[in-house]
Amino acid sequence: MDATGHTALITGGASGIGLALAAAFAKHGNKAIAVGRNADKLAEAKARLPGLDTLVCDLRDERQLERLAVELRENYPALNVLVNNAGVQYNYAFLDARVDEIGDTIAEEIRLNLTAPIQLTARLLPHLASQRQAAIVNVTSGVGIVPKQSAPVYCATKAGLRLYTAALRHQLAATNIRVFELIPPLVDTAMTEGRGSGKMSPKEVADRFWAAFARDRLEVPVGKIRLLKLLHRAAPRFAENLLKNS
Repeated sequence: MDATGHTALITGGASGIGLALAAAFAKHGNKAIAVGRNADKLAEAKARLPGLDTLVCDLRDERQLERLAVELRENYPALNVLVNNAGVQYNYAFLDARVDEIGDTIAEEIRLNLTAPIQLTARLLPHLASQRQAAIVNVTSGVGIVPKQSAPVYCATKAGLRLYTAALRHQLAATNIRVFELIPPLVDTAMTEGRGSGKMSPKEVADRFWAAFARDRLEVPVGKIRLLKLLHRAAPRFAENLLKNS
């Protein structure tokens, strides 16, 4: 991929990994557009990163997602990078929970983490294909490789996004669109507050991604995820026992 001249859309771009990725694109001479559902957080992000464009959209709402795709095609004709980063995680103890109490959150996780990125990608693919060079970046997770017991739906959505990314990469192999997967470790964000220790900063994740992006390394395992992949390949049962209570 070229280092400069891109117009990149980052979902979940108001904070955390998304904002760090937006900053990385901007730092290297690219246009960054952050999408989020909270207008106040987007305004804070814009104040922190001059030149950042922001768009309010609740990706859980299919009608809003469709309007977003139309707005992007009309107002950002040079858009050539889509970063599917937005996500949410809930913990469930299914034996202790009532379906009517957790049904909405289950649907939200699946919708935001898996359905929305697939649908947004599908709506923008013809536009991306019209560019000289284009990329799709899907942000997954180590628990999409080896699950933890406390967040089964989140793990399932990230595993699904991993497989979708690989299959889409095969479909687009002969096109101008490169398909990247960023697999961060435990990162210091609002979503991971109170969970675990030894977290990596969003900036470090973004820096590691950028180095891989510039070299066309399509799968980008960051930090401990490299070890996890090797461990899961060599000793899958040990890897599962190691992560199940993480």
